[in-house]
Amino acid sequence: MDKLVTLLNDIIWSPPLVYLCLGAGLYFSIRTRFMQVRGVKEMIRLLFSGQASQAGVSSFQALAISLSGRVGTGNIAGVATAIAFGGPGAVFWMWVVAFLGASTAYVESALGQIYKEKDDNGQYRGGPAYYIEKGLGLKWYAWIFAVVTVVATGFLLPGIQANSIAKGLNEAWGIAPAVTAAGVVVVLGFIIFGGVKRIAHFAQVVVPFMALAYMLVALVIVFINIQQVPEVFTLIIKSAFGMEAGFGAVVGLAVQWGVKRGIYSNEAGQGTGPHAAAAAEVSHPAKQGYVQAFSVYVDTLLVCSATAFVILSTGMYNVYDPASAIDPATGLHAANLVTNLAGVEHGPEFAQHAIESVLPGFGKSFVALALLFFAFTTLIAYYYMAETNIAYINRKVHRPWMVFVLRIGIMAAVTYAAIGRVGTAWDLGDIGVGLMAWLNIIAILILQKPALAALRDYERQKKAGQDPEFDPEALGIRNAGFWERRKKGDDTGA
Repeated sequence: MDKLVTLLNDIIWSPPLVYLCLGAGLYFSIRTRFMQVRGVKEMIRLLFSGQASQAGVSSFQALAISLSGRVGTGNIAGVATAIAFGGPGAVFWMWVVAFLGASTAYVESALGQIYKEKDDNGQYRGGPAYYIEKGLGLKWYAWIFAVVTVVATGFLLPGIQANSIAKGLNEAWGIAPAVTAAGVVVVLGFIIFGGVKRIAHFAQVVVPFMALAYMLVALVIVFINIQQVPEVFTLIIKSAFGMEAGFGAVVGLAVQWGVKRGIYSNEAGQGTGPHAAAAAEVSHPAKQGYVQAFSVYVDTLLVCSATAFVILSTGMYNVYDPASAIDPATGLHAANLVTNLAGVEHGPEFAQHAIESVLPGFGKSFVALALLFFAFTTLIAYYYMAETNIAYINRKVHRPWMVFVLRIGIMAAVTYAAIGRVGTAWDLGDIGVGLMAWLNIIAILILQKPALAALRDYERQKKAGQDPEFDPEALGIRNAGFWERRKKGDDTGA
């Protein structure tokens, strides 16, 4: 089974997907005239504008839901994995995919808003399945994406989060994975049976608090090791291009793992962000596009970078030699290019040992708590995305049993992964991310014009001193039914 999972992962995450992610980001950066640079001030302003409604959440709540999916295990264990398999240079390629991916996040999130609709309960729903059907007119493609997303976010991706929570708590306090699994499942069940509004309120409190706390501790560690920062930065840049002695053998892997873990962490292009973006109550789709682009910066350039500098400045990491054999007992390479943590498997332990080395008695426990909150909110976000795609599948025929199966399935996946091997959990998650990225990036490359038209329209109205209002018909955008009805004074239907 493990060999089959690894084989599928290698096929899906072959070089073409890496090039597709980077190429799409560069293309959208050029087409949007690098809105991720020009629009930073507007991104920050929009974070705190807008109010929630009966149908949708506020811009900040939508950001919180999105960040609860983005800021998770990938920011701690994912960074460690990138360094372990791609060397320190993988961090540079995570930065690259974040910078370019911010424009990709704008495009997919704006599309999510443009083609959103209301469900039977009067709640906003949207995402790639909706804009693929309405924008491209390819219902079969939309169904494939919806099914893949339900499987990925409902069954494959939750395992990484659960496994990391279990490993972090076990490393810090010796809590058995089975006990962790039981606790997580009970609390998760309480929240996911409470609906989208409960998800939004939970996320907007927990995510900013834990992200700020984690950043503060990381800054303390970096400040204590401030003399190491220039050296770490040089190490990242040199090893990214094979100029650092010992890392020439992994320069190709640096790109692959940097992009793979960058996409897993910030989700730009994966197609997850548009689900949260569509739930926002805004007057113009571009507003939420700006906000979601900013979330990519928060995730990778801030939180992931903090983890990377903490790990590298303390030297608490291993880099596996890709040419060496794998020890069947541990699942690790028998020989490493760097071995500073003998016997320690890649994952949250890198960060735990790094902070523990500077703040004894605090590091392991703090990282375990950060992982608990980060990963748990990500589990909730995954459930919301899976439920949204079930809502898409059920638009014509009501199948309430599918939501029940999803809820039971995600709790079963959490239980299984919490007590399983870390390698299998990551491989399964990577398969889910890769499949979604393939389907979504191809779709938004074809369906880019409405998002770009919305950006130009938003900038034009802002320049005229107006609070932008969206009129799809004036821009030649078809099948944006919700916005058409709102323009006519009726936004009550689907």
